[in-house]
Amino acid sequence: MSTLEQRKRLKAHYTNFNAIYAEWLAQGDIHQRPKYEPLPDDLKSLRCGAKTRAGTPCKQKAIYINGRCKWHGGLSTGAKTAEGKRRSAMNGFCPKKK
Repeated sequence: MSTLEQRKRLKAHYTNFNAIYAEWLAQGDIHQRPKYEPLPDDLKSLRCGAKTRAGTPCKQKAIYINGRCKWHGGLSTGAKTAEGKRRSAMNGFCPKKK
């Protein structure tokens, strides 16, 4: 199985996980834990695989839903709104405070 197919299966697994969790929260019974299906064995050893500065693949095992680690597939994608983009553009023009 190719790495791309494994990443798609990982994303489907996390989507199912989140759906079960949302259903559990909607029920309101926090004392009874939800029953999740376990992560398949072939996905447990899935690595980030992004190309590092040295040119080798990243070996991180702790990966996000997108299949990348915290260094190569981080959470922030930058400002989305016009005001947020304007504020981030102004960061370079602010003098240092004393």
